[in-house]
Amino acid sequence: MTPLLPIPGSGSADDGARRHGEYKVPGGKLVVADLDVVDGVLANVSLSGDFFLEPDEALPEINRALTGLPADASAADLSAAVAAALPADAILFGFSADAVAVTVRRALAKATGWADHHWNIIAPSVLPTHVNVALDEILAEEVGAGRRNPTLRFWDWEEPSVVIGSFQSVRNELDPAGVERHGISVVRRISGGGAMFMEAGNCITYSLYLPQTLVDGISFADSYGFLDAWVMAALGKLGISAFYVPLNDIATEQGKIGGAAQKRLANGGMLHHVTMSYDIDADKMVEVLRIGKEKLSDKGTRSAKKRVDPLRRQTGLARTEIVAAMMEVFAERYAATPSELTESELAAAQHRVESKFGTPEWLHRVP
Repeated sequence: MTPLLPIPGSGSADDGARRHGEYKVPGGKLVVADLDVVDGVLANVSLSGDFFLEPDEALPEINRALTGLPADASAADLSAAVAAALPADAILFGFSADAVAVTVRRALAKATGWADHHWNIIAPSVLPTHVNVALDEILAEEVGAGRRNPTLRFWDWEEPSVVIGSFQSVRNELDPAGVERHGISVVRRISGGGAMFMEAGNCITYSLYLPQTLVDGISFADSYGFLDAWVMAALGKLGISAFYVPLNDIATEQGKIGGAAQKRLANGGMLHHVTMSYDIDADKMVEVLRIGKEKLSDKGTRSAKKRVDPLRRQTGLARTEIVAAMMEVFAERYAATPSELTESELAAAQHRVESKFGTPEWLHRVP
């Protein structure tokens, strides 16, 4: 495994170094903060960027509002200070008070950017679905503990499966007759969200394991699009114009193509994973999943089949070609290098299957 890299700009709060932070707002503008830390508080704060701000006098007001705040102020406190200092008629275009807070936290090395980390990519390898789910927890823990670089991993599997969200009810989500008839393996993951119907080759699933510093100060809702900007770019290269439908659906003008879910761990690690439809058997899916009228009405459609809009139809490409394009874009954007699962990680995942993910207690923890 590639050695972990230190975070640039890290050090004691008063080491005398001028601090510099940058944050590109997803879909917005670049915000830059330069500042000093003197006696534990912010000093000589200078905000800049290619954003738009009216009136002009609002910029020095933001700098004054940040000056004197504790260097360990939370993102929420920094944002609140900026918002309180803005005149009532202020117009912020391409950025926000929250974006300023993220930038300042990055300057202080409390928050990080993509370039502050050495990223790895693990290519798809066929594993049992229980092991794939267990690896999501194990690898997020490893990143949080600093034993693994932040990593993008693509799943592969063979057995037909349904992976349900952490808070879903097996009884409410699955049709027992359909599960038995089609030999479905049912697994519960650690993240929330809805059920994933997975047969070999029918969808594309990837997981990001990252430190929570990467999303420090970014709202829960905004973090989804922020973490998946690279995949939107990859889909764009394949001719697919994709976008987020709040909170966690990925869609095109032709319909939904996928969904994301997250889990933040106590040790500072984080899991963000996405499943996108490639070529799903909609008839079989509705025999296995209880997709209720309420959920369908919320999506503005009358049938489950209309919610499945496979990538195969929109690209005409093989699943392996789409995965390869995604890996290429991620590697180019973040200078990511190849990695593999270690024997210890696989052993830990297998043990986690035996002690948690493969147990009836975990699967049926929600009645």
